Amino acid sequence: MSNPLRSSLRLAGRLVLAALVAAMAAVLLSPPVGVADAPADPSAAYDLVIRGGRVVDGTGNPWRFADVAIRGDRIVVVGSVPVDSAARRTIDARGLVVAPGFIDMHSHSDWLLLEDGNAPAKVRQGVTTEILGEDSSGGPQKGKRPPKSVPVKGGEHKIATLGDYFDAAERGGIATNVASYVGLGNIWGCVMGDSFDHPNRAQMEEIKGLLAEALDDGALGLSTMLAGPQEMVCTTEDLVELGRVLHDRGGIFSSHIRNEGSEVFDAIREVIAVGERADIRVDIIHLKIADRRLWGRMREIIALIEEARGRGVDVQSNVYPYTRGNNDLVSIIPPWAHEGGRAALLERLRDPAARERMKKDIRAGIPGWYNHYLSVGGDWGRMLLSARLSEKNRRFESQTMDRILALRAEGMKPAPDPLDQLFDFLVEEDGSIGTIYAHHTEEDMNLAMAQPWCSIGSDGSAFAIEGPLRRGHPHPRNFGTFPRVLGVYVRERGTLRLEDAIRKMTSLNAAKAGLVDRGLLRPGMFADVTVFDPEKVIDRSTYLEPFQYPEGIAHVAVNGRLVLDGGRPTGERPGRALRRKPSGDVAR
Repeated sequence: MSNPLRSSLRLAGRLVLAALVAAMAAVLLSPPVGVADAPADPSAAYDLVIRGGRVVDGTGNPWRFADVAIRGDRIVVVGSVPVDSAARRTIDARGLVVAPGFIDMHSHSDWLLLEDGNAPAKVRQGVTTEILGEDSSGGPQKGKRPPKSVPVKGGEHKIATLGDYFDAAERGGIATNVASYVGLGNIWGCVMGDSFDHPNRAQMEEIKGLLAEALDDGALGLSTMLAGPQEMVCTTEDLVELGRVLHDRGGIFSSHIRNEGSEVFDAIREVIAVGERADIRVDIIHLKIADRRLWGRMREIIALIEEARGRGVDVQSNVYPYTRGNNDLVSIIPPWAHEGGRAALLERLRDPAARERMKKDIRAGIPGWYNHYLSVGGDWGRMLLSARLSEKNRRFESQTMDRILALRAEGMKPAPDPLDQLFDFLVEEDGSIGTIYAHHTEEDMNLAMAQPWCSIGSDGSAFAIEGPLRRGHPHPRNFGTFPRVLGVYVRERGTLRLEDAIRKMTSLNAAKAGLVDRGLLRPGMFADVTVFDPEKVIDRSTYLEPFQYPEGIAHVAVNGRLVLDGGRPTGERPGRALRRKPSGDVAR
C-alpha cells in the first residue's frame, strides 16, 4: 500500500473516530430528558416513556436495561423503544431502578385518605396500592355500629357498607389505589355492639351475612385482630365457619394472630388450622415473636409454616422492617376491663377494687391473652409514647414510660405503685395513649423477612410532615417502610437481593390479594410504576423524630399518571378502588 493511500486511510479513520466521540459526548453531556416535559403531541405513540433504567420487573428475575412505555393506564412496552418514538413525556432513568409500584400489604390509611387523598407519606415511599383493613375497615357501619358521614367534595357521604367506602374514596380522589379486607371487628360489632358475649346462632348467621355482603361489595377477604379484647371471644370454630363463607367466594383470611408472644406457636397453629379446615388462603399479619422469653425461635415458627405448606395449606405472611411495634398503652389493661366501651373502661380504671384485680392479671397474666407488659419483661423503658397528649401531660410526649413514671412520682413518699400511675395516666388521657413497644429482635425479623412467602406491609398510614395530617408521634414505619427495605436491608446489609426485595413489595402482594393485572412490569398490566435511585434510597423517619420523608424515590406513576415527579408530589389523584369480583379473586 502506498504511503499517500495509507495516510488517507489514517485520516479517514481519525475523522470517523472523532465523529463517534462527538456523538457519544453529545449523548452523555446532554441534559436528562426527564428534566422537562417533551412537547405535547396529541398523536404521540405513548403517553410516558421511561428510558434506560435498570428494570426489575417484580418476578424476582435479574434486572436488565430496558425502556418502559405507557399508553393510557397500561404498560405497552418493556424492552426497546425506538428513540424517534413520539411520547407526551419522557423520563431519563439512567442510573435509576424502574420497578412495579409498591403494594402495601397492610395499611391503616382508611380514613386519612378521605381527609387528604394525596397520601403523602405513601407516594413518597413509592407505594401505588394500599391494602386496608385489620380489626376495622371502612365498612360495614350498620346495626349497632351507626353509619359514618364523611365530607366528600363539599358534601356529606354516608358510609354504611364497604362499597360506600370505596365510592367515597373514588369520589373524593385518591393518589394511590386501594383494596380492602373487611374487618372482623366491623361485622362482629355491627351485631354484638360493645358486648363481649358470644353470639348465638341467629347472631352468628347475621355476622356471616355481613361478611358475604362485604365480599360482594369487593372485599378481598376477612381480616382479624384476634389479640383484641372483643375478638378474643371469637373461637377457632367461629373462624372456620366464617372461613367457609370466604371459601365459597374465593376470599383470603388475613390475621393478626391471637398471641404474638407467650403463645405464638399455638396462635400460628390456629390460623393454619382455619386455613386447612376451611380450605382458604391465609396471610399472617406482621409475623414476629414479640416476647423476650421466646426470642431466637423464629426458625421453629418458619418450620411450622413450611410443614403446613408442605401438606398443601396456602399460608404466607408479611412483615414491617422494624423491631418495635405500635399499639396503645391501654393494651396493658386486661381484656375483661374493656367490655362495654371506653366509658366502662374509665370507670374500672378509677375503681379501687377493679384496680386490684387488674394489677393481679397484668403481673400474672391470663391464659390466651397477649400481655404487652410481660412481653417486654415488665420493662417500662421498652415503651415509648407515640401520642399527642393533653396540655396537662404535654411534657411527657416522646418519652419512655420509665422516665414518665419517675417524673410523676417525684416528691411522693412512699413511691406509688407504677400500675396505679398507669391507671391514673390513662384516665387523664381518656383511656388511650399511643405507644411503641420494643418487643421483638432484628435476628428474628430478618429471618422471617427472608422467607420466599413473606412480603412487606407497613402497618402504617398516609400521614404528612405538615398540615392537618401531621398528628401525634407516629411509628417511623408510616414514612419509611419501603425505602428502608431498599436502603438498609438491600444496599447496606445485603439481607435481601434487590430483585427479591422488589418481588416482596410487588408481585407477591399482588398474588396474595388477587390483583392479577398489577405488581409486574409487563405489557398489558396496569401502569403502576416506581422509579428510584438505588444508591440513595433510604428512610429518614426515626422513633424520636418520625416526621421525615424518605430519600431516593424519584418518580411514581399510578394508572399511568405521575403522582410523584422528580421527588415532588404532582397533586394528581388517579387511584382507584380495586374491588374483588364476585366470580373470584380478580380485583381491578
